[in-house]
Amino acid sequence: MNSIILKTASSYLLPLLLMFSVFILLRGHSLSGGGFVGGLVASIAFVLHAFAHGFDKARAIFRTNPGFLIPVGLFLCFIMGAVPTFFGAPFMKGLWLEKSIPGIGHIGTALFFDIGVFIVVIGVTLTILFTISESDMEQEEV
Repeated sequence: MNSIILKTASSYLLPLLLMFSVFILLRGHSLSGGGFVGGLVASIAFVLHAFAHGFDKARAIFRTNPGFLIPVGLFLCFIMGAVPTFFGAPFMKGLWLEKSIPGIGHIGTALFFDIGVFIVVIGVTLTILFTISESDMEQEEV
């Protein structure tokens, strides 16, 4: 697609959608939303960018393969699930700091677990997207 309107709009929407995805992520550990929905919104931002500018430019935003994000996010989720066991609480028990931070709320293991889910969702979605785009390019060459 070679639409100047789509290219211009996606250039402005990419940072806005990424900020919105972080808002949903931070809102989600105490209200609806969270890591999964925030990760999907961030992935949609990259999909829109890929449709407007091409998959190569969208892939160039990441310095490494987005599949690398999957184990990083899973490791963060596992660590946040295991942290309570060091304090004598059961696995996946939410631990919270006493004071809340304005604009974010209470920080605890649930927030960092959501961040891990956020990272996994972005990694999985973009890995699927880039794999499909590569297989389509290979089929066009044949």
